[in-house]
Amino acid sequence: MITSVDIVEVAPRDGLQSEDVVLDTDTKVALITRAVDAGIRRIEVCSFVHPDRVPQMADAEAVLRALPARDDVTYIGLVLNRRGFERAAAAGLREMNVVAVATDTFGQRNQGATSDESIAVFEELAPLAIDAGMRPTLTISTAFGCPYEGEVPVARVTELVRRATAAGATEVALADTIGVAAPTDVRRRLGAAREVLDGAALRAHFHNTRNTGIANAYAAVEAGVDALDSSLGGIGGCPFARNATGNIPTEDLAYMLERMGVTTGIDLARLVEIVPWLEAQLGSRAPGLLSKAGLFPSAT
Repeated sequence: MITSVDIVEVAPRDGLQSEDVVLDTDTKVALITRAVDAGIRRIEVCSFVHPDRVPQMADAEAVLRALPARDDVTYIGLVLNRRGFERAAAAGLREMNVVAVATDTFGQRNQGATSDESIAVFEELAPLAIDAGMRPTLTISTAFGCPYEGEVPVARVTELVRRATAAGATEVALADTIGVAAPTDVRRRLGAAREVLDGAALRAHFHNTRNTGIANAYAAVEAGVDALDSSLGGIGGCPFARNATGNIPTEDLAYMLERMGVTTGIDLARLVEIVPWLEAQLGSRAPGLLSKAGLFPSAT
C-alpha cells in the first residue's frame, strides 16, 4: 500500500461544467483559492473548448489571468484540439490534459471523433506542449465501460496508454466516465496500464454513479496509483453520458485516505468548510457526505 497520493481537484472544471448554474469568474477564482488554501496543489481550473459547446467554461483565459502564479500549485486546463492548445499556450497554462476515448461510439457522440482520431489529437499536441514548457497529460475516458458499446477490452485501454506515453505523456489517467467499475476491474486495468506506462505517472478518475466510486478509489490506492481525481462536494460528472453524474467527493476521499494513513497534504477541516459555501453558490445540496456528518474525531 502506498503512503501518499496526490488529489487532483476537478470541481472548477469537470464539476461546474455539468451544473445548470453558470458561475462568474470571480466565484470560480474564489473556489480555486479556497481549495489551494486547504492544501490542494493540482487543480483542473478551466477548459479550452468552444463556449457554445460548454458555456460554463467560456471564461477560461479570464480565470487563469486572475489566479496568482505559485511554484507549488499547478493549474490544469482541458484541451481537445489544436485551437484549444493555442489558446492554452497563449494563456500560459503549465499543464494540459487531453481526453481520448476508448470507444468509437462514445467518442463520436461526445467529441465528434473516433477513438483513434482522439488519441491522434494527443499525439499531435503533446510534442507542441513540451516545446511550450507545458506538461502533457492524457485521460482515457470510458476506460472501464461505454454506455453504447458496453464492456471495453483491457487491450484497447493499454494500446491507448502505449500511444500516449510514446507521444510524451507525463501522466495517463483511466477514467470511469459512466461509473460502472468495480474494485476488481480497477486493480486489473490499472495493473495492465502500469506495465506499459514507460515511466509516466498513473492517475484514476472515478464517478459515483452506481455508488462504487470510493471503493474504486481504495482499490486504485491498493494498485499503487499516483494520483486520484475528485470534486468538492462530489459535484459534476459527464454531461454527455446519460445519468453519469457524480464525481467522488474530494472531502470524502481525503477523509478515507487520511484515516488509512495515506498522506494527502490536505487540511480536512478547511476543505470541509468549502462545501456549504459551494452549495450556496450553486443553490443546491452537493452529494458529498463528510460536510454533513462532520470530522472524526470531532474538533470540538
